[in-house]
Amino acid sequence: MTFVQEFRVRYNECDMQNVVFNANYWIYADDAVAQFVRQGLADELKKDISDVDLIAVGFDFMLKTATGTWHKGAKYTDVIHAACSVSRWGNTSFDVTVDMTVNGEQVFDCIITYVSVTPGAPQTAPVPDVVRRALN
Repeated sequence: MTFVQEFRVRYNECDMQNVVFNANYWIYADDAVAQFVRQGLADELKKDISDVDLIAVGFDFMLKTATGTWHKGAKYTDVIHAACSVSRWGNTSFDVTVDMTVNGEQVFDCIITYVSVTPGAPQTAPVPDVVRRALN
């Protein structure tokens, strides 16, 4: 499954060169992945996205590693399209690729490795089947 989250660049997200400050791309990626997981589970469970409860699913996830490449700076008022998809499944981890574009031109991409953990008391746990189905 590929999920696309849109972000309109706000004035305060830009640096002195009038482009998005580099750390903000990680904030966009983090938010896009959170929405990707919630929307995927909502579709799989046939629920409204506001009714998705990760604890009820028995799933939570934590960042392990992240690598990113900046291609071109997005500017104030640009609309960034952040496309998320799972690019690798492990037993207790998975990689999410996030490709960000503005008007079809790539501005940033990253691969984030997450570890599946138990909710509340983070202990490594296998990725639940419902999550795999939801994000495929």
